[in-house]
Amino acid sequence: MTNKRDYYEVLGVSKTASEDELKAAYRKLALQYHPDRNPGNKGSEEKFKEINEAYGILSDAQKRAAYDQYGHAGVQGMPGGAGGFGDASGFGDVFSDFFEDILGGGFNRPGGGGRSTRRGADLRYDHTISLREAFSGGETTLRLVRHTPCSKCRGTGAKDGTAMKTCPDCQGTGRARVTRGFFTLAQTCPRCHGEGRTVEVGCPECRGQGSLKNTENMTVRIPAGVQNGTSLRVAGAGEAGGRGGQPGDLYVVIHVQEDKDFQRDGDNLYCETHLSFPMAALGGEIEIQTLEKPVHINIPPGTQSETVFRIRGSGMPHLRGSGRGDLMVKVIVDVPSRLTKDQRRILSEFAQTMGEERIGSDGRFFKKVFGKI
Repeated sequence: MTNKRDYYEVLGVSKTASEDELKAAYRKLALQYHPDRNPGNKGSEEKFKEINEAYGILSDAQKRAAYDQYGHAGVQGMPGGAGGFGDASGFGDVFSDFFEDILGGGFNRPGGGGRSTRRGADLRYDHTISLREAFSGGETTLRLVRHTPCSKCRGTGAKDGTAMKTCPDCQGTGRARVTRGFFTLAQTCPRCHGEGRTVEVGCPECRGQGSLKNTENMTVRIPAGVQNGTSLRVAGAGEAGGRGGQPGDLYVVIHVQEDKDFQRDGDNLYCETHLSFPMAALGGEIEIQTLEKPVHINIPPGTQSETVFRIRGSGMPHLRGSGRGDLMVKVIVDVPSRLTKDQRRILSEFAQTMGEERIGSDGRFFKKVFGKI
């Protein structure tokens, strides 16, 4: 009797799993247990063999039917069956995709022929703005250094009057076979980078690269309400693609500076303002400068220090959708440190009306406190 686990159990799928479900389950497990990702781990290597053996049977309709009817005995001796998992090259596209993930892909594979075109690399640009610029948004100009298609050869890399030739290493397929451990697999051809063709005579302007480094100004729109760390994607503004390949994208990462007057929490703003003692006691109206315009708020009589007033709609614009956050204004009541003679007299009279009994020789108030003994 065999002690092998059920192949469906190995892949974690049901016995009615479709071909796509089998492929997805296999690819996930193969990526997890591949020896290149688990060097020296014998357990992962054995698990990887088991996964490939299971997929080798279940991905083949004839073998799967035999296994479903007779179990492991029904596929004994078959290539990829209970005696081993055979040649991995028969696993088709799923294994090619998987192996590119192991080695690090980066190529766009169009339909048919296996050829690839190199997509240009993405670029990152860190851009710092003020809180007020984040509030209003608008256009900004970036100084960008990137590779753009060579105008002399129009991005082909070939000298005028010369042609591209079939890559001698991959014979125009764009795929090369390599051996990794106990597998022989296909990967993107390192000579032609998956294009299937190479330059016969390189363009003298770009030295056969198909692109040149340029410095240029680029206008980017900053949306109102943008937050610190927001990444703005500019499609096609990255590095040039290889020989006609699509360009990469530009990602502008926004850094919003701290403001000396306002603190930000989401779309709400916070600030402080100072009130005189008479204003806090008697009440009145004060003017607050927001990021957009001055507004007036009423201070009720008897306002205490650190009272917070909310001004609705005077915060940051919502990045997605209409409307704005609020502005929270905390008032700080100032106590004068120096008084004139008249001010001291007036305050002394006021203090006596409030129950202060007398003034000491140093000018400070004293109040009698009566309590039970």
